[in-house]
Amino acid sequence: MKAQEILESEDFKRCADFHGHICPGLSIGYQAAKACMEAIKETRPKDEEVVAIVETDACSADAVQVLTGCTFGKGNFFYKDYGKMALTLISRNSGKGVRVSARPNLFAPNQEHAKLLAKIRKGEADDQETKKFKQLHFQKTCDILEKSYEELFIIKKISDKPPLKAKVEQSEICDKCGEATMSSKLLDVGGRKICRACV
Repeated sequence: MKAQEILESEDFKRCADFHGHICPGLSIGYQAAKACMEAIKETRPKDEEVVAIVETDACSADAVQVLTGCTFGKGNFFYKDYGKMALTLISRNSGKGVRVSARPNLFAPNQEHAKLLAKIRKGEADDQETKKFKQLHFQKTCDILEKSYEELFIIKKISDKPPLKAKVEQSEICDKCGEATMSSKLLDVGGRKICRACV
């Protein structure tokens, strides 16, 4: 499928609306979620049937939430702070699981793109440079959307069991700050029940 067709698709538009803008990170998350859903033969579930584990808190994670329906609130969206563009999806229905990770140098910008990005981050880019950066950034987005899953990712089937479903627990009061806290998240500190924030 051509990039323009994907950009105009309802799925991608929902991702862009949720994220707030179109960028290479969103497009890689879109492709990763699509690749994983196909690999485990699932469609967007209504509830907690699919579990997602992302290894970055960058743009790609938003596309994963939109396309998989996995969210923190439902307890089926997990974040591992590894700084990797990697996604694991596991179906609770079938037990099938897959992990995709971006191929090395997938995000390596060309020199002009990198220089412009540095200037923009420092607030030193003029209007012409900003315009050129946006063009290069959009082209990178389109390049990602036109690549096959195999060109983008290392794809591995996994046999890990999904994390347990989220538990609903009673709250208890932290003995230090006085705030209600999920009982399993309180720590025993010298015989007092203290929340992790206070510890």
